[in-house]
Amino acid sequence: VFGGFASHALASRIEDATPTLIISADAGMRGGKVVPYKHLLDEAIRLSSHKPANVLMVNRGLADLHPVEGRDQDYATLRQANMDTVVPCEWVDSTHPSYILYTSGTTGKPKGVQRDTAGYAVALAASMKHIYMGNPGETYFSTSDIGWVVGHSYIIYGPLINGMATIMYEGLPIRPDAGIWWQLVEKYKVSVMFSAPTAARVLKKQDPSYLTKYDLSSLKALFLAGEPLDEPTATWIGGALNKPIIDNYWQTETGWPIMAICNGVEQAPTKFGSPGKAVYGFDVQLIDETTGEEITEANKKGVIAVNGPLPPGCLQTVWGDDKRYVSTYWSSIHNKVMYSTFDWGVKDEDGYFFILGRTDDVINVAGHRLGT
Repeated sequence: VFGGFASHALASRIEDATPTLIISADAGMRGGKVVPYKHLLDEAIRLSSHKPANVLMVNRGLADLHPVEGRDQDYATLRQANMDTVVPCEWVDSTHPSYILYTSGTTGKPKGVQRDTAGYAVALAASMKHIYMGNPGETYFSTSDIGWVVGHSYIIYGPLINGMATIMYEGLPIRPDAGIWWQLVEKYKVSVMFSAPTAARVLKKQDPSYLTKYDLSSLKALFLAGEPLDEPTATWIGGALNKPIIDNYWQTETGWPIMAICNGVEQAPTKFGSPGKAVYGFDVQLIDETTGEEITEANKKGVIAVNGPLPPGCLQTVWGDDKRYVSTYWSSIHNKVMYSTFDWGVKDEDGYFFILGRTDDVINVAGHRLGT
């Protein structure tokens, strides 16, 4: 989970997941400032009705640690004691859960996205080749947060499954200066990079000379996702780096892109403001909100939905709550059993999608709910 969670938010997730073990650190770093974790974790466990038997603490020497007797273990000590231990591979069913990731912005009881093992591995391996054009032996650099789905899929599993080196970077794109990312691209000969439009907008406010200071010849493309990519941002970063800027669209629930330009399958042009077309395996339709019928005419707004079955890599269920999985994701499209993304979109005459925003966005004014 995200390191900055307040104790009550962390406690609700501990209660939902009922972990045997929690791994944490004394602190993280954010913008050069230390963010202590241990006191947040101790308070969360105190608030939680579920008490994990063990807590494994990584001491980075950033903040004071006050171990709880009989519960907290020191990572460095245990690592030293187990350096020569050989642990055999644990064979599991293809559908065995690989992890739970709690979706952001949930209210009330947390919603844990449950991911399988084999389908996820297959989807990520395919996406590395067909979408991100990464090759074994190259280096991948995703600037995302490790606690987000992009961090899971494309800092850890995807690149490693594909035989690539991967960079895990802790820090902001402007410290120690606005050239740090590009310094890493040069140093490690990064071939594919993945970031967010927000980060590009942060860099736009900095000295532009940092973007041309380093050798970026190894970089094939910069992929951006996490929010709609506006044309001014895409044009600016693409021109500054002189590299292709490729949008893609997906969710925590899907684990990999729903829409993208699959240049590894066949070359296709990008369109500013569009994440591209539906990725193979996703039967994406635009649905009329009131009738539930598919919208076939170009540039008409509808709800982005996916016909089942979902392709490999998507969520199996909501952890511990199959009914909630069905009622949340498969019951909101009028008269149809379809997976709802809860996003508005339009599709142009060439089949390119454009994302307009969440269907559940509202503004409250004086107690009145107004749709955005």
